[in-house]
Amino acid sequence: MSRLHLVSLPLDLKPLRQWAARRGLGIDEGRALHHLLSETFGKGALQPFRLMVAPGAGIGTLYAYTTSDQASLRQTARESGLPDALAVCNPTRLAVKTMPESWAKGRRLAFDVRTRPVKRLLKPAGVFPKGAEVDAFLVEVLRRFPDGPPANDGIGREKVYRQWLAERLGAAAVVTQARIVRLERRAVQRGGKSLDGPDVTFHGELAVADETTFAETLAKGVGRHTAYGYGMLLLRPAR
Repeated sequence: MSRLHLVSLPLDLKPLRQWAARRGLGIDEGRALHHLLSETFGKGALQPFRLMVAPGAGIGTLYAYTTSDQASLRQTARESGLPDALAVCNPTRLAVKTMPESWAKGRRLAFDVRTRPVKRLLKPAGVFPKGAEVDAFLVEVLRRFPDGPPANDGIGREKVYRQWLAERLGAAAVVTQARIVRLERRAVQRGGKSLDGPDVTFHGELAVADETTFAETLAKGVGRHTAYGYGMLLLRPAR
C-alpha cells in the first residue's frame, strides 16, 4: 500500500455553507464536503475525513487521510479546481504529515472517531426490506425479538454501538475501552434519498492487533459513509 498521509485544512464555515447552497447541496455538511473535496483534489483523494469545529467557532479544521503527497494535491487543485471551490478550500493552507510505515502489534493508542453505526440488511426484517440501511441497535432488537421486544428487553443502545465498533475494527485492533461522547440522530442525503440514522462519536483506547490490517483500516475508515465525514480514526497518545 502507498504511504499514508494525514492532511489538515482550515475551512471558513460561512463560505462553505454559501458554496453548498449555490450548488443545491442542502444542509448535509458531509455531502457538501464530499463534493468540495472531490472537485478540488480528485475523487476519493481525501477520505476518510473529519471536520472538527469548536463550539461557536466560525472556522473549522478538516482532517483527512490520503495516499497523495502535498505537492500532488496542490497540483491537482491548481490544474482542475474551480475558482469558487478554491475560494472555500485554499490548497496553499494544506498541511501534510506522513504516517508511520509500520505499527507494532500491541501498540496502545487513544482514538477519536465519528461513526454512523448502521447495518445493511441481508434479508427483510420487520418493516424493512432486504438491502435497507438500518440503525445497528434496531437490527439487534429485531434479531432478538422478531415479534416485538418485551417491556424490559435488557438491550443497551450504547453496548450495541460499542460492539458494532469492535466488529468493524475486526482483526485490525482490539478496543480496550470506548465511551460515547456524542449520540444523536441525523438525516443524510444519499442518492436523492434522505436516510435517518445514528450519529455517534467515540473516544477510547485500542491495541494494534495486526500491522497490515490496522494500516488498511486507517486508510479506508470504519463503517459506512466514510466518503461523507464518518469513520476517520484520529489517533492520540494513550494514557
